Amino acid sequence: MLPSVSGHPRIGVSVLCHMDGRVLLIKRSKDPYKHHWSLPGGHLEYGETLHDAAVRELFEETGLTADLGEPIEVVDAIQKDQDGSPITHYVLVVFFGAYQSGDLKPGSDALESAWLTGEEVGQRLTTPGTPERVRRLMATLPAV
Repeated sequence: MLPSVSGHPRIGVSVLCHMDGRVLLIKRSKDPYKHHWSLPGGHLEYGETLHDAAVRELFEETGLTADLGEPIEVVDAIQKDQDGSPITHYVLVVFFGAYQSGDLKPGSDALESAWLTGEEVGQRLTTPGTPERVRRLMATLPAV
């Protein structure tokens, strides 16, 4: 993700893609939160719909497609410096969907990618709120 424009938040998308009780996470290759595990996602491009951005970012970062419906959650993602001043500010629109197709391979924004259980997500260094979001959204799926 690019830094926020001074004084203005940026819009981003995030995708919780699931398959067989596991979720897809990527290890970020860039700041903010370089080397943290996160849901795939990125910024909304001018003229692009939120849904199209989610589909594009998922594919660019993982090589996968998913059955994405409407946004399921909107989150403020604000990173602050030691003095409490904002460094970056994103409004993230979260999509949720089941894996459809593709072979998992990390893209240029991802150092690694993996299918993880909720427990495994909680054991990784993640972006803020990721384990809680995974647990909450995965709990909405019917039991297999």
